[in-house]
Amino acid sequence: MSALQVERLPALAEEDIVIFEDAVGKFFDEHAPEARVARWREDGIVERAMWTEAAEAGLACLSIPEEYGGMGGDYRHEVVLMEQMGAKGVDGFGLSLHNSIVAPYIYHYGTEDQKRRWLPKLATCEYVAAIAMTEPGAGSDLQGIKTTARLDGNEYVINGSKTFITNGQTANLIIVVCKTDPNQGARGTSLIMVETDNAPGFERGRNLDKLGMEAADTSELFFNDVRVPTSNLLGEGEGHGFFQLMSQLPQERLNIAVQGIATIERALALTIDYVKQRKAFGKSILDFQNTQFVLAECKTEATVARVFVNHCIDQHLQGKLDAATASMAKYWVTDLENSIIDRCLQFFGGFGYMAEYPIARMYRDSRVQRIYGGANEVMKVLISRTL
Repeated sequence: MSALQVERLPALAEEDIVIFEDAVGKFFDEHAPEARVARWREDGIVERAMWTEAAEAGLACLSIPEEYGGMGGDYRHEVVLMEQMGAKGVDGFGLSLHNSIVAPYIYHYGTEDQKRRWLPKLATCEYVAAIAMTEPGAGSDLQGIKTTARLDGNEYVINGSKTFITNGQTANLIIVVCKTDPNQGARGTSLIMVETDNAPGFERGRNLDKLGMEAADTSELFFNDVRVPTSNLLGEGEGHGFFQLMSQLPQERLNIAVQGIATIERALALTIDYVKQRKAFGKSILDFQNTQFVLAECKTEATVARVFVNHCIDQHLQGKLDAATASMAKYWVTDLENSIIDRCLQFFGGFGYMAEYPIARMYRDSRVQRIYGGANEVMKVLISRTL
């Protein structure tokens, strides 16, 4: 469906990856038709059955080893999943966060017991995962969080609130970013796992009413003397949370860039098809020089973005992607995503403003890409440190 003529990244052109991509596309064609996705948007949540269906199709925990219940793949499989969700217009399904953000924390930093305790449940989607970082008074500045976890015997007592949490209404396993020692700044931050099904004091707030991404359940979460065993501290000791977060954020930011370029490619393909068919003043919209020039600019910029994202994917597969380069990809691709979709929408005229048109939904959904995963202004701060 891509309007670009960019050679496929060799690592993604291997036969088994291509076969997997075809299977993922067919899964979403069958299980996420437009009518079902529209119902998710109307309900403000993806029903739990979809999670089970995805797990049964082998789409959960793609890059987690088989010994922990995962599919035994690698980041290429996660890229294929994200790209197919973008290409198929699967709005709001938080599987990529479950797979390639939360599960890796447990795999990379969890004890052997924690891996065997939680990862198989994520692989079957018996547990849906979330990570609770942002607070009403702390967004991109993770050192400013106020949620605390006080040690009391063999338990932690968690108090605080989180907001804008993806999968917040659905998740029953949540990584909670806490201060185990509020006097130590970053070194006092820890990650604590909360299993919500039987957690007195845990409350879900509103399923937040958003500008876009209506199908994604995005929530406030409250922790009022929530007690969890000390064995729920992720890893071997307190105070490692901030560094665990910093180590995983490059992949999260690359994920956002991957999602961004997938949306750009879909927007261009839909727009090119539309301007070829739509008539004005006796000829197709594509016949007007302004249309040709604007779409030529969009295609050129999108090609540059695709080449850069492919480079970042390749670097990440080799273990070489640094935080600054991931920040470049996140900020630049998402800025471009919003710019290109805005220009594409203009060609649809009044239809582009109608919610039933995919271009209108992409316009709304893309805006948050410049905010979550670290605001784009923060990305520039991180990049500037390498100057």
